[in-house]
Amino acid sequence: MPFEMVRNDITKMNVDAIVNAANRSLLGGGGVDGAIHRAAGPELLEECRTLGGCETGEAKITKGYRLPARYVIHTVGPIWHGGSNGEKELLAGCYRHSLELAAENGCESVAFPMISTGAYGYPKDEALSVAVDEITRFLLDHDMTVYLVVFGHESLITGRKLFRDIREYIDDAYAETRIRRRRRTENARENLWQTDEKAALDLDMEISQSIYEDACKSEAPPDLMANMPAPAMGAGPDWKKILKKTDESFSEALLRLIDERKWTDAYCYKKANIDRKLFSKIRTNPDYQPSKPTVLAFAVALELSLPETKKLLKKAGFSLTRSNDFDLILEYCISHGNYNIFEINEVLFEFDQPLLGSGMKM
Repeated sequence: MPFEMVRNDITKMNVDAIVNAANRSLLGGGGVDGAIHRAAGPELLEECRTLGGCETGEAKITKGYRLPARYVIHTVGPIWHGGSNGEKELLAGCYRHSLELAAENGCESVAFPMISTGAYGYPKDEALSVAVDEITRFLLDHDMTVYLVVFGHESLITGRKLFRDIREYIDDAYAETRIRRRRRTENARENLWQTDEKAALDLDMEISQSIYEDACKSEAPPDLMANMPAPAMGAGPDWKKILKKTDESFSEALLRLIDERKWTDAYCYKKANIDRKLFSKIRTNPDYQPSKPTVLAFAVALELSLPETKKLLKKAGFSLTRSNDFDLILEYCISHGNYNIFEINEVLFEFDQPLLGSGMKM
């Protein structure tokens, strides 16, 4: 995947280069800077002493020493002074110059921390926008896998209107689903009392248990709810049945849609945040079985309507449901005409869902 956000410890990322949010001396410090120096060992500090420091917005490269990464790219982010002192341009320079150094040194993969969002005080949602803009702009002209590494369960965009609107949309959808389920259950219960009293009593016990479980969930602490696993996405598709029901496979449908738009392959897979090698597999194999995030990545890139998206999903053996966060987020964005794949991925990341283009099987 060309660009992915992950929750991890950057010192453990197995990539060609990791980026260090350094200070101007390059001689180590706190936070990410200190963690990288400790993990790399004293040899890193010795090499940094020969570099003569680094200006804000610029970048310099060293070996990775004891890190899994071959290189460390050191960049100095700006201190936040309200946003009117060139902070955005300097932060953009950090990402741009680091990526250029990575390319010059033959790196195929690089991992960034969230630069300047710690002690330097840069607002996280604004820093994320700068990072995404610079990384995606670079990837339009380069084949490289870039990770933006967030430590732990740090929140990034909960203050944005899009996140709040989607959160409300999900809550409303779940509430509607519960109401419909209970109405069906109540109708079944009423009919059952007229035919089988014992079965009706058993059903009453199930209803009581369901009400108790819902009450427990509603009273659970927010942190506990945040860590609960997402609902199951369902079993994998029965490909034999699917292929019998359709004359056009997913691969054939996708290539037809690309041809209709007169797009190049590269333009399409980059717009979909899909790796070139994965797209090649889809193009050369008419029976390729994609993951659900891959299908939806192409649906977003092609700016398909919701009915068109459902048709493309069906060709791959999937459907959109209203019983999990992932599907509801995509339903909201597509139905509201939001086809910015990286903005959608920011929301998915905040909800701990698979990202579009990630290639994860669901």
